[in-house]
Amino acid sequence: MNIVLLSGGSGKRLWPLSNDIRSKQFIKIFKTEDGSYESMVQRVYRQIKKVDADATVTIATSKTQVSAIHNQLGEEVGISVEPCRRDTFPAIALATAYLTDVKGVDPEESVVVCPVDPYVEDDYFEALKALGEQADKGEANLVLMGIEPTYPSEKYGYIIPENADQTAFVSTFKEKPTQEVAVEYIRQGALWNGGMFAYKLRYLLDKAHELIDFTDYQDLFSKYDTLTKISFDYAVVEKEDKIQVMRFVGQWKDLGTWNTLTEAMEENSVGNAIQNETCENVHIVNELGVPVLAMGLHDVVISASPEGILVSDKEQSSYIKPFVDQIDQQIMFAEKSWGSFRVLDVEEESLTIKVTLNGGHSMNYHSHKNRDEVWVVISGTGKTIVDGMEQKVKAGDVVTMEAGCRHTILAETELKLIEVQLGKEISVHDKQKFPLE
Repeated sequence: MNIVLLSGGSGKRLWPLSNDIRSKQFIKIFKTEDGSYESMVQRVYRQIKKVDADATVTIATSKTQVSAIHNQLGEEVGISVEPCRRDTFPAIALATAYLTDVKGVDPEESVVVCPVDPYVEDDYFEALKALGEQADKGEANLVLMGIEPTYPSEKYGYIIPENADQTAFVSTFKEKPTQEVAVEYIRQGALWNGGMFAYKLRYLLDKAHELIDFTDYQDLFSKYDTLTKISFDYAVVEKEDKIQVMRFVGQWKDLGTWNTLTEAMEENSVGNAIQNETCENVHIVNELGVPVLAMGLHDVVISASPEGILVSDKEQSSYIKPFVDQIDQQIMFAEKSWGSFRVLDVEEESLTIKVTLNGGHSMNYHSHKNRDEVWVVISGTGKTIVDGMEQKVKAGDVVTMEAGCRHTILAETELKLIEVQLGKEISVHDKQKFPLE
């Protein structure tokens, strides 16, 4: 199975756990069998590989998410990087060209496209595999998955099939309706349109060439910022006559808000949290090193992270976005391909960060024009390279770097350090990378 996972958005509705570079799909909130926690993207990737160990998985995403993807899934997963946001049709066209031109997949093979963050069980991925097999038959140019509705939702578009068969041709599509209209759609046998579909790679490549002047993946990538923003539905689906829909009856949840996310949590508290016996339907997610105590609360979500603290009625939490849009602050936590960092203190002319490097990983070899840096190693072992000079480091060692000097650190074991940045112009943009000789 070839599968493309669409990974976008900043996930502000799950603030303060999500931010501009840490989308909701990277939040580790689901407990695994060994007692650790995994994120939505880790859960989905694990489920895909369980159903089809040989599946070719490609994540279509922005460059801001690449480090987090490598951090959580490793280096083997394919990534189609959008240089900028141009909506779903250009993203899917780029991912399709990536599969054929970079990964060498036969254009006559089918690919399944779906969001990266549904909360589902393994039967969903069995159904996606069947979706790709249906596309292989060539009876239709597009094969969609339709979710059997469990209630008259106003959040989803609807697919009305020609009949009630497991696989049927599509009669018509309907936009997101009112609840009353949704009841009528369901009476007609309508299915939720969850954005999952399959096609032969050749079909979408031909469509892309009709709408975009490009030769191959590299050419499309280089002119990506000039492309018209257009959704896959408007560019392809609405103009295609040969469309089938496969019916899916099973658990499928879009965990886009705190309210829906807490419904999927297996336990009421993640992190250092205490609830007394008078709390009812209260969920706490705490990423801070201090305890959170809840008493006498009902239908409330509490979330604490370096980005901020949320205390909200669960129903009201769905309306969080405009308030979060008013918050303007520096990113306080991020996962990188080499590990992660957490901002501990911000002053006018200094920034203090706790850095965790995974064993066997290193930072880029780089310099800063406008700031000095000091590293204090607090655990682990590794080595630093400062202006070409190597030095072994361990807990208790201090390394100083003046502005302009080139430096990196390589972790032998998991290595934690405190980084203090000193200067009048501290900026994430003040960084120049160099090849490590």
